[in-house]
Amino acid sequence: METLGKAECLPGFPPGSGVHFGMEYDVSEALHPSAPHHLPGFITAPGDTDTLMVVVGIVLLGAVLMVGNLYLQLHSLPERMAHKSQKLQFEIVAVLGLLALFTHMHIFWVVGLLLAMVDLPDFSTPLRSIAGSVEKIASVPAGDEAAEMTEGTPHAVTAEAPEATKAGLTAKSRVPRHA
Repeated sequence: METLGKAECLPGFPPGSGVHFGMEYDVSEALHPSAPHHLPGFITAPGDTDTLMVVVGIVLLGAVLMVGNLYLQLHSLPERMAHKSQKLQFEIVAVLGLLALFTHMHIFWVVGLLLAMVDLPDFSTPLRSIAGSVEKIASVPAGDEAAEMTEGTPHAVTAEAPEATKAGLTAKSRVPRHA
């Protein structure tokens, strides 16, 4: 092995350091006596790519994305459960989920989950049916009761719908009667 003289060392390095331009040098001069002679494989030479850091960075990025996806899937669980229920219940659960997400108060999420699990009774359909029936009864009285209502109250509706008049239908023929 060739060694260079003290004058031929690279600029900035002390003479006898073993750092030379374009020539091999004796490494044993540069090592400290208490330094290990065999370094682990993950220690890279200066200027080389640190493969361990790249692998750990990719694993860390994947783990963060997976945990974030799991968190958002778990967070949207009450909304997905309430999606099959009534619209009002779904909207309340969705608002509770947003409140839990933005305020970090988990009680909103728990309440939303409990509300999504409970099937609320359907009050709107029977009430709509009752309202429709009352409208039919109030707007189109039948038989002798119709004559009494028109004479007794000035606000009673006695005019037939224009479509019914064109078709030749009367108030009695349009309203189904029960016994």
